[in-house]
Amino acid sequence: MREIIFDTETTGLDPKTGDRMVEIGCVEMVGRIETGNTYHAYYNPERDMPSAAEAVHGLSISFLETKPKFSETADELLEFLGDAPLVAHNAGFDFGFLNNELERIGREPVSLDRMIDTVAIARKRHPGAKLSLDALCTRYGVDRSHRVKHGALLDAELLAQVYIELNGGRQIGLELAADAAGGTGASGTSTFATPALPNRPDKPRRQPRPHTASAAELSRHQEFVAGIKNALWAR
Repeated sequence: MREIIFDTETTGLDPKTGDRMVEIGCVEMVGRIETGNTYHAYYNPERDMPSAAEAVHGLSISFLETKPKFSETADELLEFLGDAPLVAHNAGFDFGFLNNELERIGREPVSLDRMIDTVAIARKRHPGAKLSLDALCTRYGVDRSHRVKHGALLDAELLAQVYIELNGGRQIGLELAADAAGGTGASGTSTFATPALPNRPDKPRRQPRPHTASAAELSRHQEFVAGIKNALWAR
């Protein structure tokens, strides 16, 4: 299955109050394996950049005002996304900004049915634990030493690794075997089925081996133990 892991950077927290998306980064995965295909773009937000937001991602308005508007490259983004499920950390936030940009140019919003939220997955797997991307990277040993500031493509690449761990880790072969044997459960996790033993009616059945010691075996054992000199249990 093709999936897109993505992240956005914005001018603030709420698109309904005029905040805009200024960066998006996308990572393609097929069968929970990164393909190496990515999409990355900066956007001119056509407004100022609050200092609090710039402190998070480091994108100044002087840098962004030379970038294309969202409307100018929206088709490229939509072509890359295709109809794949979209994975994001605190996905409601990223979907809100992406759909706000699409609605501003008269395009159909991305259906929320395609949304996969890694925060929700992590909350089920690690109730009560810290759920930030940094915290999950630490938990799963994902190297984030190069993450000085937030960046959409960098964060999407980190999230792709975390997403793999949230779904069973790098032992992808076991999951594929499970899918073949028992399918996947309603939660999306693999369910293992015990393979049936081959039916060989032409082969004679061997009687089960007795596991209880016979009287003769017990007698020989007692003789053997008696012959041990200076045994610890006899002191």
